[in-house]
Amino acid sequence: MGDKKSEQKDFLRGYGYQGGAGRRGISEHVAELGYGAEFKEKLLEPGPWRMHLGGFGECLPYHDNKMTLNYEKLDEWGLPTITFDAEWKENEFNMRKDIINQAVVMLEKAGFKDIKTFDRPAAPGIGIHEMGTARMGRDPKTSVLNKYNQIHSVPNVYVTDAPA
Repeated sequence: MGDKKSEQKDFLRGYGYQGGAGRRGISEHVAELGYGAEFKEKLLEPGPWRMHLGGFGECLPYHDNKMTLNYEKLDEWGLPTITFDAEWKENEFNMRKDIINQAVVMLEKAGFKDIKTFDRPAAPGIGIHEMGTARMGRDPKTSVLNKYNQIHSVPNVYVTDAPA
């Protein structure tokens, strides 16, 4: 935001926001009025405006955040299921605090009133669909892909887009 207060020092990488705005809608009147002239008249009255702003932070690529095959739990065809072992760490918790604080600063500077914040933690991958789960490297023991995005153990298979 260009001032000392908004300079962050306790996390790496960045984040973004997504949001929207609107007025209270039809659904608030449907249940109580249902139909008729009174219902139609109520629909002409605009409700108060509300805005939602949600932050999405980037997770650092921790080596212990991973996806593995679970040979103990098989699916209906007898194939191993997938187990995700991932968690947020201090960097992401610090970033989440800044996401909320900077949102308030932006909205106040834009003239918004009655700002209410919320902190609704979600599991990794729920918001921005973390990518890079197919680790790239030279050693097949520590990585899935080579520098050309080929699977080490299956050289005619290329992994593209988010997993790479």
